[in-house]
Amino acid sequence: MKAALFSTCKYHGPSVPGGWPVTGRVYSQEAAYESFQSSLEQFRLADELGFDWVSTAEHHFAPFSLTPNPMLMAAAISQVVKRAKIALLGSDIPILNPVRVAEEFAMLDMMTNGRIVAGMFRGTPNEYVTYNINPSESRGRFEEAMALIRKCWTETEPFGWQGRYYQYRTISIWPRVVQKPHPRIYMSGSSPESGEFAARNRISLGFAVTNVPLAKKAADHYREHARINGWTPEPDDIIYRVGIHVGESDDQALHDYEEAQKAAPGMRLSMANRSMESAIAATGYYGRDIDGQRNRLMPRSLQERIDAGQILLGSPDTIVKQLEYIKRELDCGVVDLTVAHQMGDKTLRSIELMGEKVLPRIANW
Repeated sequence: MKAALFSTCKYHGPSVPGGWPVTGRVYSQEAAYESFQSSLEQFRLADELGFDWVSTAEHHFAPFSLTPNPMLMAAAISQVVKRAKIALLGSDIPILNPVRVAEEFAMLDMMTNGRIVAGMFRGTPNEYVTYNINPSESRGRFEEAMALIRKCWTETEPFGWQGRYYQYRTISIWPRVVQKPHPRIYMSGSSPESGEFAARNRISLGFAVTNVPLAKKAADHYREHARINGWTPEPDDIIYRVGIHVGESDDQALHDYEEAQKAAPGMRLSMANRSMESAIAATGYYGRDIDGQRNRLMPRSLQERIDAGQILLGSPDTIVKQLEYIKRELDCGVVDLTVAHQMGDKTLRSIELMGEKVLPRIANW
């Protein structure tokens, strides 16, 4: 099993008001700069400790994440991470120019000599307000953009594109991707529609903001449709993102977590504006009532979240047992580990414990 260290580059400044978007009146330039430096230090440490990947993502208008352009963040990461793969999980392609996305991924793949993992996602519903894109077009834009980006990477002769959402007279990207035919692509696969699309197009899947029982159901659906389409996914075709804190002991890990929650309680970015969420859900954004199912089945207490594989918390021995459960249920090849950034030195120690005492034990799973 491979391990990735994920960072949202969360804002480390004083507490901010809830809701979305968040006012800029509370913004501190010094705190934002320190937030970036902290994330880069965590990535550097993860690379030195043997993490297989580091990963970043795209979000807008909130302190939950200071990476509205994950391509820029990946370029900065490439200057401190010299060995591990750099995964963008991901770029929200329905709200972006897909040719520009193809060019930027190719640039990064060239800069890192083939160490880029290309996550392409539809984004959380609120992202569609960012660039004024109709959320009811989300799935159609995503599927067309995906096909166009792949063609940008693989077609060496100039070509035109006349689609429903995108039209270009001529395309011929430079530089070219290093990996052939192109970097491995991941997309979110929680909904049946997404799993079926990924299976038809031989695309890998990522699961986040979920739990193991829900992810297992979605992964089984994906594998079933892959077989229908004549291929068998490998373990590395499944990524599972999960929050983690490793302590010297179970009691220490729990104490750290509880203290961090008191100091900076988490905010669910995608659910920060309930009225907007409800309006977007009515457009069919989620598909087959997947969000309703998710809300019904999400665990609530900390112990329920641990038992459902939604968070990893404990000593290195305990973390290994929790990862065994995830591996057994999902047969995923990559776990994308989200550390609690507000713990300061304890965050760095958590990464160290993961690298020194957990990664060697899961490497051959």
